[in-house]
Amino acid sequence: MGKRDDLIAKYADDLKNKCGMTPDMDLLTKVTIGCGPAIYNADASTVAGSQASELETIKNNFLIKKLGLSESADLSGAIDSVIETYGKSERNKYRAVVYYMLTKHFGKEAVYG
Repeated sequence: MGKRDDLIAKYADDLKNKCGMTPDMDLLTKVTIGCGPAIYNADASTVAGSQASELETIKNNFLIKKLGLSESADLSGAIDSVIETYGKSERNKYRAVVYYMLTKHFGKEAVYG
């Protein structure tokens, strides 16, 4: 198994054990690949759930640009909900897991067709 496969397995484990959901491995793999080289960088691979600038970046770069959603209060609410599900006290919130949960939340799996 390559490094990416190891990371995907780790993300799947987080989804099962920390978020209480059964991951769609095909979608999780596509979301992980969509994150690009960021998954290999210790800082970029995680989301700082308490940093407003980080949450704004997720909203603008992922939800609006990648998933094609339009700006609304719904977006911030969904991000808060995902961070809550992951666990506010959880130190390592992996970007791929957060993006996966947001993709599922908005029913935008087709973006990763």
